[in-house]
Amino acid sequence: MKIIANQEFGGERPLYCEHGLRLDNVTIHAGESAIKESSDIEAEGCTFEGKYPFWECDGVKVQNCLFREGARAAIWYTRDLIMKDTVVEAPKMFRELDRVHLCRVKLPNAAETLWSCRDAFLEDVEVEKGDYLFMHSADIHIDNLRLQGNYSFQYCSNVEIRNSVLHTKDAFWETNNVVVRDSTIIGEYLGWYSRNLHLINCRIGGTQPLCYCKGLVLENCSFDPDADLAFEYSDVQADIRGAVTSVKNPSHGRIKADSYGEIILDGNIKVPADCVIG
Repeated sequence: MKIIANQEFGGERPLYCEHGLRLDNVTIHAGESAIKESSDIEAEGCTFEGKYPFWECDGVKVQNCLFREGARAAIWYTRDLIMKDTVVEAPKMFRELDRVHLCRVKLPNAAETLWSCRDAFLEDVEVEKGDYLFMHSADIHIDNLRLQGNYSFQYCSNVEIRNSVLHTKDAFWETNNVVVRDSTIIGEYLGWYSRNLHLINCRIGGTQPLCYCKGLVLENCSFDPDADLAFEYSDVQADIRGAVTSVKNPSHGRIKADSYGEIILDGNIKVPADCVIG
């Protein structure tokens, strides 16, 4: 493997079409497409400042690196990415990726990140300003995600999340086959129009959660007081610990909680209108 250490590059495509390359303590200054169309690339202790450094790459390992804000849209259309112990200050990171593994990564400015990705594994990841995280992605496995950002996981399928804290409104809209375990989800309009959303040992906060759902299951979950007007027009099986402020017009299934502030069943309920609430 070729090694480049303690050097600086900038401009247009300085390391274009490299194969079998290790970068140690290298700085990529302003410019575009520094390492585009490359394969078997390792980067350790590097700083990326220019746009689009990794596009159309195969086999990229990044560790202890820094992506400055100018390195926006840094890794797109790439296969087999492993990133560890790295800070990403740039938005629009990670799109159209196949097989991406992020471990101990911090993304303090993560707007429009992780779009249209497939086979993603995240562990110990922190995300801030992460609006629209994981749009249109599939086959996602997450352990210990700390997320601040709205509209997350919209239109995703085959997602499993554990041990996470998600502060995000409009999360899991129009998703299919999502399981969330041992996590906290705070944000209004959770899970609308989802199919087969399964929440286990979760705390839920925010108004009007879990409406228009099909195949919704809750096991041993709890609701914050502001999680009102829940389950409108949903097909739901729910086992809830503690009180629920209000339930409104669930369409089908069964809901069990320790107590209810209000149960609203009015003339707008939709058929089959046979949900058992107890």
